[in-house]
Amino acid sequence: MHAALALARRGLGSTWPNPSVGCVIVCDGVVVGRGHTAPAGRPHAEPQALAMAGGKARGATAYVTLEPCCFHGRTPPCTDALIAAGIGRVVVATRDPDQRVNGAGIARLRAAGIEVIEGLLQPEADAMAEGLIARITRARPHVTLKLASTLDGRIATRAGESQWITGPDARRAAHALRGRSDAVLVGIGTAVADDPDLTCRLPGFKAVPMVRVVADSHLRLPLTTRLVRDAATSPTWIIARKDSDRRRREALEGLGVAVLPVAGDSAGVDIAAGLTLLAERGITRLLVEGGAALAAALLRADLVDRIVWFHAPAVMGGDGLPAAKAWGLAALDDMPRFRRVRAIEVGDDMMTELERD
Repeated sequence: MHAALALARRGLGSTWPNPSVGCVIVCDGVVVGRGHTAPAGRPHAEPQALAMAGGKARGATAYVTLEPCCFHGRTPPCTDALIAAGIGRVVVATRDPDQRVNGAGIARLRAAGIEVIEGLLQPEADAMAEGLIARITRARPHVTLKLASTLDGRIATRAGESQWITGPDARRAAHALRGRSDAVLVGIGTAVADDPDLTCRLPGFKAVPMVRVVADSHLRLPLTTRLVRDAATSPTWIIARKDSDRRRREALEGLGVAVLPVAGDSAGVDIAAGLTLLAERGITRLLVEGGAALAAALLRADLVDRIVWFHAPAVMGGDGLPAAKAWGLAALDDMPRFRRVRAIEVGDDMMTELERD
């Protein structure tokens, strides 16, 4: 199952709207087939592993990180493929929360006389499927907030200079985060100030184009930015207010940008509604890269599942721009709290991963 999880990890960020699943088939103690979900979600892991195993799949054991599907979608049911191949036993790490599956896949396998064992390395498998779980159970993607700051939590000088607070190793690690995400989200301030392209620039790392998303309440994104110019090859979506300028929207859409209308609020857009629209479009794993107002809005609404904090061994001072904009917090008990799960050196910087308590 560890090998199946490693295979599933290869597909993170490339299989949406499907989860990335790994499958390993073992016959008489020898691995005879392996597969993981292909880019764009098909073919699934099980048919690929079965094709590699061929006739050796009969009577063998299949280790699968997620319960095999049992309905006709863009591909036939994986349960039917396992049954037809004569698999003798299936070991499932975790159940699929999709209401079309969620135990029904396991029941179909057992009804066909196949032994099924559940729960092997389930916590690791749940972490692998966290995007799918968030999309189905919370109607939004799993949200990772990436911060790159000084030790005192500053992301730019008072003049707006931010490139580069952290070093090249940290920036490569940040690109790997993009590669394992379905989409990356920034606020309009960051999009205008930095003119980023928001792609994964690690050669060969990401199999499908990065979806770039901008929270831009009044459609202020200039038509000359890279996010607009490259929209035909790397999708650009904008979360905007429903009452934003119609002509501006038509101009952006004419250049290949998708505008997702949501209600407005005091912070600009209803960011929770925006995340729901992203989930409806198939996004399961969302990386948020800034800026301070967007980070504060997500934290205030309790929409951040994980923080990845790159911190440089430097101090900027109180007049620098903070990582999260002030939102009027009055009591310590109201602070969103996270628990540290990992801290490692990345060149001269540190990378700390934290998850919501």
